[in-house]
Amino acid sequence: MNLLCRGRLKLLVASLTAVVLLTWLYLLAGNLESEYLLLTPHNLSPLCDFSQRSAQVLERAVLESRVREVEEENRQIRLQLSQSQQGVGQQPDGNYGNQQWAASADTGPEDGDNTAEDKNNHTECPRSPTVQKCELIHVACVCAGHNASRDVVTLVKSVLFHRRNPLHFHFITDTVANRILSSLFQSWMVPSVQVSFYDADELKSEVSWIPNKHYSGIYGLMKLTLTKALPSHLTKVIVLDTDITFATDIAELWGIFRKFTDKQVIGLVENQSDWYLGNLWKNHKPWPALGRGFNTGVILLYLERLRRIGWEQMWRLTAERELMSMLSTSLADQDIFNAFIKQNPVLVHQLPCFWNVQLSDHTRSEQCYTEVSDLKVIHWNSPKKLRVKNKHVEFFRNLYLTFLEYDGNLLRRELFGCPSQAKINSDLLQTALEELDEDDQCYDFRRERLTVHRVHLYFLQYEYTPTEDDTDITLVAQLSMDRLQMLEAICKHWEGPISLALYMSDAEAQQFLRYAQASEVLKNRKNVGYHIVYKEGQFYPVNLVRNVALKNANTPYVFLTDVDFLPMYGLYDYLRKSVVQLDMAHTKKALVVPAFETLRYRLSFPKSKAELLSMLDMGTLYTFRYHVWPKGHAPTNYAKWRTATTPYKVEWEPDFEPYVVVRRDCPEYDQRFVGFGWNKVSHIMELDAQEYDLMVLPNAFMIHMPHAPSFDISKFRSSSSYRNCLNTLKDEFHQDLSRKYGSAALKYLTAQRNI
Repeated sequence: MNLLCRGRLKLLVASLTAVVLLTWLYLLAGNLESEYLLLTPHNLSPLCDFSQRSAQVLERAVLESRVREVEEENRQIRLQLSQSQQGVGQQPDGNYGNQQWAASADTGPEDGDNTAEDKNNHTECPRSPTVQKCELIHVACVCAGHNASRDVVTLVKSVLFHRRNPLHFHFITDTVANRILSSLFQSWMVPSVQVSFYDADELKSEVSWIPNKHYSGIYGLMKLTLTKALPSHLTKVIVLDTDITFATDIAELWGIFRKFTDKQVIGLVENQSDWYLGNLWKNHKPWPALGRGFNTGVILLYLERLRRIGWEQMWRLTAERELMSMLSTSLADQDIFNAFIKQNPVLVHQLPCFWNVQLSDHTRSEQCYTEVSDLKVIHWNSPKKLRVKNKHVEFFRNLYLTFLEYDGNLLRRELFGCPSQAKINSDLLQTALEELDEDDQCYDFRRERLTVHRVHLYFLQYEYTPTEDDTDITLVAQLSMDRLQMLEAICKHWEGPISLALYMSDAEAQQFLRYAQASEVLKNRKNVGYHIVYKEGQFYPVNLVRNVALKNANTPYVFLTDVDFLPMYGLYDYLRKSVVQLDMAHTKKALVVPAFETLRYRLSFPKSKAELLSMLDMGTLYTFRYHVWPKGHAPTNYAKWRTATTPYKVEWEPDFEPYVVVRRDCPEYDQRFVGFGWNKVSHIMELDAQEYDLMVLPNAFMIHMPHAPSFDISKFRSSSSYRNCLNTLKDEFHQDLSRKYGSAALKYLTAQRNI
């Protein structure tokens, strides 16, 4: 009986437990369903698997609990930091100790209007202020010299890669950088990009009175003058050093201007080294700064407000006052900016440090990011540049090298939906392209002639001092990557100025740079101008590349040659004397340098004409292309040259293509001829049409060194359509020559028909 009662009691307890459990589950399900209906469109069924919803509720509860724990931990950390730090030290959001007086980009004036509930829901994640889709973003940069001009291209590539807005670049440049960058941007033709240049020489007087020990020299102070240098209607601008690499859209940085309070005029990232703390070495005395100070590699300048508060006078007074004790600046404009901010802290808006991750030795840059996605701007602000010490330097280096070698042609993309300011050159180019007949078998040749190649002039350091007698001669040639090995030998044979145009990709240009910097011969020659013509299209635009080298020669005369020829020793001095003897300044003459060749890769180069004639008789040397293309150089009359002691005149003949010395104002090469065939022949023909006398020099010679055949000559030999198109281009050239020079040019057409 007792057992029966106990069994019934257990059953009753179990039943009650089941009822309670089912009731709880029912209520829970109802609550979940109501939440689900609030989040689900009404046209969808609210039914779902009950177990899945229960799991979601439990997961949410766990997540909310974890969030509350993290918030409590953050509150305790902030409490401890506020008690232990007095203006110097890192804040938990990745900014440093100036947080108590300078607003960061994470907060703005509008945050003061938030309700208590909004503040409780506020996260530590920075908000990206919105920028209008087609809003024009202004970027300023000080750039001087050949090296800085190379650096700024990598900076621009990184900006263009990420950008979604129209851009206007403002460059404060010296004469060198102006020439390089104006040519580059003109040939780059990037849509929705404007470029303005400002003469740094006109600004030097503004800062030349400031002693500066920084390696940037006087140009490192010119950011102080931007309110004066830039147009008065420009209200705000992003200012960047040339050693900056962007890892995000620059519009995000531009949007931070909207976070400025009414009083803030400058946006900066805190300096990530201990420089301004004054503890790097004994007796280290930096300029005054708030805490760690600020780095000026990335600046947001509110120009309109700066002009209103009298910025030019304020920074001058600050500099004059501090120089009385400091005597000179160590970090150029950065010292003066920091001294100014020390006196006027309310004027600065502190940016999160990921907007200027400073990769110099012994910085706290590693505390600015936890993941790759945190990176915004990388600043190579150490003189060591890519060799700087950093735990993640390999990643940063690879990111930099990606843009360094990135094909700039791919950045010529349109910004859809944004009206682009039409440029006359681009309009004319588009019209010419539309007029081409795509069914023409020579369409590719004609299309190549209209291709605009990016050109980077003076890729390496270049120095040239004109001679007093106006007889100087520049060796002019073009080459591609497969002829680099000839450069050292040419520099040993020719001591005069050289202008070389190199047809290369972006990546190949960097390989060439490393090659030149590693060569003792090349790095010690400053009178060689290297001009990069970037690859694009399927043909080698040989005459376009030649013209780049020709137009950038800086001497009265040019020696037009090919890079696979070595001039005789002493040819530079001999040609300068010949220029005077033949009165080249007042007569139209083209001095012919006889060409020879060897089939040997190792040659004991002849030191005189007599030695060359001996090698010619022994079969070690040959007259150039006598066995392949005798017409090309036969008019030189090598038989006469053997015994000649004075210059002699020769007549033009069909297919004559000698290497000549002419005045720099000679006709340019005809750019319709690309790849192999008639590229030099057409030029000599036009020299003859302009009544140049062809004078062969009796004691000059050059020797062609052997090399593998080019890709273009292989196409010429294997493709009948290639040869047919070349003949078509020849006929058109003859017709153009006749229209240009009249009846005097008929002989070329007649000669061509008789071949």
